[in-house]
Amino acid sequence: MRIVEIRERTYPIASPIANAYIDFSKMTLSLVAVITDVMRDGKRVVGYGFNSNGRYGQGALMRERFIPRLMEAEPGSLLNDAGDNLDPHKIWATMFRNEKPGGHGERSVAIGTIDMAVWDATAKIAGKPLFQYLADSHGRIADPKVFVYAAGGYYYPGKDNAKLMDEMKGYLDRGYTVVKMKIGGAPLTDDLKRIEAVLGMLPAGCQLAVDANGRFDVRTAIDYAKALSAYDLFWYEEAGDPLDYELQAELAQHYAGPMATGENLFSHQDARNLIRYGGMRKDIDWLQFDCALSYGLVEYLRTLEMLQSSGWSPSRCIPHGGHQMSLAIAAGLGLGGNESYPDLFQPFGGFPDSVRVENGYVNLPPLPGIGFEGKADLYKVMFELSA
Repeated sequence: MRIVEIRERTYPIASPIANAYIDFSKMTLSLVAVITDVMRDGKRVVGYGFNSNGRYGQGALMRERFIPRLMEAEPGSLLNDAGDNLDPHKIWATMFRNEKPGGHGERSVAIGTIDMAVWDATAKIAGKPLFQYLADSHGRIADPKVFVYAAGGYYYPGKDNAKLMDEMKGYLDRGYTVVKMKIGGAPLTDDLKRIEAVLGMLPAGCQLAVDANGRFDVRTAIDYAKALSAYDLFWYEEAGDPLDYELQAELAQHYAGPMATGENLFSHQDARNLIRYGGMRKDIDWLQFDCALSYGLVEYLRTLEMLQSSGWSPSRCIPHGGHQMSLAIAAGLGLGGNESYPDLFQPFGGFPDSVRVENGYVNLPPLPGIGFEGKADLYKVMFELSA
C-alpha cells in the first residue's frame, strides 16, 4: 500500500463580491488529488482536498516542499501500525519535517489542503464515511444531522437593500434558519439600514449574523457593538484583526451578545492564545477555526484537545469555509455546525446533490470518505485532475 502520486492544480473562484477587507475578483484555490495503489469497487482510491476561499491557491509551496517530502518518504513510514491504511498523523509529521515553529501563514493552507485529501483517502480505504471513521476512532456516536447557516450578504456594485433582502429570502426558501451578511464595508449608518432591512423580513425563529472580516480598530468595533446591541443577532463576527486578542477582550466588555471569531487563526497555538487572552465566553461565543486553512484535521484535533482542556465544548465550534470536510468533522466529533455558501465559490462549496437543508439542518449521506463523489459538478473537476 502506497501513495502513487500527488497532483495539484489552481482553480479560479473569482466573483465580483467584496467584504469589508478584500474583493474576490481574482480569488483562487488549490485542488489536490492523493492517488493510492489501493483498489475499492474496481477503482483506484483517490483522496481529494481543497482550501477554503479567501486565501488563494498554494501550489508553489506544495510543489516545492510538501509533496516532495511525501513522495521521497519510505512508503511504509506513511502507514498505520497495522500497515492496512494511511496514517494521516504520520503523513502530517512528514510534511512538517524541517519546518521551524511559528510563522504559520500560508504553509498552513498548503498542508491543510493535502491533509484533507489524505483523510478522504484514509476513510475510503476503510470503507466508511469520514464522519463515521472519526466517530469510531474517537469512541463517539456519529450524528449525521448537522446545523448549517447561509453565508452571503456581500457588497457588490448596484446591490441595494432590496437585492440584499431578495438574497436572504432565497436562503430562507431553501431551508436555512440563520443567515449571515457582511458589515464594515459601508458607514455605520448605512450598515444599520442594511441590517434592519434584513431583520425586518426574517420570520419568527430565524436569525441574522453579521461579519466585519477584521476591518475595525477598537474604537470602531465598540461603536458597532453599541449599535448592534439593539438587535437580537446570532453573532457579531471578527470585529478586529484576528491576532488582536486585546481588542477582542475589550469588545466583550461592550457587547453582551454572542461573538464569533477564529477563522483566520491557523494553528492550535494561535487558537490557544485566543482562548487565553481574547476574552471569549465559553457559554455564548463561537469559534470558527477552519481545518482547511489551519494545517488540516491533524492540527484541528490538537485544537479540540486544547479547547477541552480549557473547558470548552466542541459544540461551540462552527467552522468557516462552507466545505464538506468540516461537515464531516462536525458530524463525527460533535461540532456545533458548519458555514455554508449556497450561491458562492462553486463548485467547491455546498453539499452532495441528494442533501437538502431542512429547518436549518442537513443530513449527511453514508458516502465513503468526505463524500465529494456525491456532488456531480465538483466531482467532475476532481476526476479531471486525477484521471
